Amino acid sequence: MLCFAAITPHPPVLIPAIGKDKIAAAAKTKQALHTLEQELYLSKPQIIIIISPHSSLFPDSFSVNAHTHFNSNFEEFGDIATKKTWPGATDLAAKIAHASRRQLAVQLVSNPALDHGAAVPLFYLTEHLPEVKILPLGYSHFPARDHLLYGELLKDLIMESDKRIAVIASGDLSHGLDGEDGPARKKFDQELQSIINSGTAVNLVSLEERAARSDECGYRSILILTGIIKNLNYTFNVHCYEHPFGVGYLTGSFSF
Repeated sequence: MLCFAAITPHPPVLIPAIGKDKIAAAAKTKQALHTLEQELYLSKPQIIIIISPHSSLFPDSFSVNAHTHFNSNFEEFGDIATKKTWPGATDLAAKIAHASRRQLAVQLVSNPALDHGAAVPLFYLTEHLPEVKILPLGYSHFPARDHLLYGELLKDLIMESDKRIAVIASGDLSHGLDGEDGPARKKFDQELQSIINSGTAVNLVSLEERAARSDECGYRSILILTGIIKNLNYTFNVHCYEHPFGVGYLTGSFSF
């Protein structure tokens, strides 16, 4: 069953060994992630599905990471000290691959190193959930409606499961908010939030062309989550939206 759903950004600057003094500029986002962590803990998840833009990305298929265990990986940012590990959700990975084979292209991969799109949110969100299993998913270059369809397929499996499953859509919104195209990109971020807040998140498909011009990496993660919560009555709780480094960071959870 679905027990929790949220949207998070994933700036590596939030990892203490990477961000150091710069973390202060994103203090609101850091606090919002602590709030999410408390909400997630109370929901008692057994599995966390995390959708990351920086997971295994294939233009012509979605990806499901079926490895047996995972570890955080921030080496590309010069941090080899920050270490966390999580068990994988291999059974659910296999079910997704089997269920999707007649509808969508889904590729199973096996990689123990989590990308920062997954590792940054999980660094905060699993602080008090040492036994929770992780299932990383990656999106594709398919059209927006295919991402919704993938989410609907996932929803069926989640609702049929006897496990308590949380879903996290990881992704940053518009980049370059301080640049020449900043006003248009800020408007995109605002409209995306407005559509989600309206309770009709499926209408996010209308932003597909503008998303391509906004230099974002969260739109498709959110579309998959939108497919999962489609037809559910929800309230979106915005814990924080800020852009201290010219990149839109949205943090929020869904109440059902």
